[in-house]
Amino acid sequence: MKKLLLIALFLLRPIAAEAAPANGSPASTQDHAQIKDAVAAFVQQQTASLPGKTTYKVDEIDRRITLPECSRLEAFIPTGAQLIGKTSVGVRCMEKNGWSIFVPVQIRVSLDLLVSARQLPLGHTLQEADLASQTTETSQTEGFTDPKQVLGKVLRYGITAGQVLRSDMLRPPYSVTQGQVVQLAVQGGGFSVRGEGTALNNASTGQTVQVRTSAGRVISGIAGAGGVVEIRP
Repeated sequence: MKKLLLIALFLLRPIAAEAAPANGSPASTQDHAQIKDAVAAFVQQQTASLPGKTTYKVDEIDRRITLPECSRLEAFIPTGAQLIGKTSVGVRCMEKNGWSIFVPVQIRVSLDLLVSARQLPLGHTLQEADLASQTTETSQTEGFTDPKQVLGKVLRYGITAGQVLRSDMLRPPYSVTQGQVVQLAVQGGGFSVRGEGTALNNASTGQTVQVRTSAGRVISGIAGAGGVVEIRP
């Protein structure tokens, strides 16, 4: 870390020298407080739409870092960074012979997330009694805040009480199950054909399902409500 800082200071020296007036008087240096203010304003603007309560702390800039004074500061998100958790925000000078610096920031989000009210088994369909709300400080934006987002969904695996519900835990309920006799609906230009078959796999509405027809042929269709499978020509 010290080696990187020394390299940064070395690289910045020529910039400061170029900015010095011809008479040899020292150039004005950039106030670190203005850089921090630019970072704070940027973080506040960018996180305003996040759910819950967002708090942040802009870390101090090393006093040994000196930069030429700049009247056109622009904050930005470094490539690959996210404005949550321990991260950094870049600030660059938009004037000739400009410079850039990365300022560490800590961003925390407090959400009232839905958690399991009790231990729930694999394949359980979520109901109101299964849900509770818990204020959670998180460094991610995953999770649900509205019961309508999860009611009727099915657990992909068993969970313990108090676990935060996430999208990877849940799936839509199956509208077609393996071995079920389904109604085949084939529609085309000006015609409609109905038939029966046996589903060879489980599928939720909108998912692909394999069906064996009464003639023994296996075809693919789209699972719908009420055990109907749409066959698209």
